[in-house]
Amino acid sequence: MRLSDSDALGKTMEPMDIVGKSKEDASLPKEFINLVSSESNEVCSREEKRTIAPEHVLKALEVLGFGEYIEEVYSAYEQHKIETVDSLKGGKWSNGAEMTEEEALAEQQRMFAEARARMNGGAIASKQPDADQSLES
Repeated sequence: MRLSDSDALGKTMEPMDIVGKSKEDASLPKEFINLVSSESNEVCSREEKRTIAPEHVLKALEVLGFGEYIEEVYSAYEQHKIETVDSLKGGKWSNGAEMTEEEALAEQQRMFAEARARMNGGAIASKQPDADQSLES
């Protein structure tokens, strides 16, 4: 099914109906998403890969006759990569300071202990690393 086919409401959806809309206003027809994802899966399978990668989606667009969108889709993908890297640098995984290897190991051990306690249904034991205790004395 192509974008110009009728959607669920019976109205014709032309390719230009999507281009130029704001992010909030744009929504792709489910038929189009299913078509591209199915073809992407086929491309992925032909390459004997198990995970659909961006290049599989771009190839699927070409195979399905949507080659005119490849440049814009690739551009959006590149922008997404930049935004993702930026959000990881300043996001919830970063507190602005780097951890030392010892701090990272201590944090890892604390998280393991919390996970074990949750799995065992018990209380979380608050065990401080020896290095922290020696600093307080």
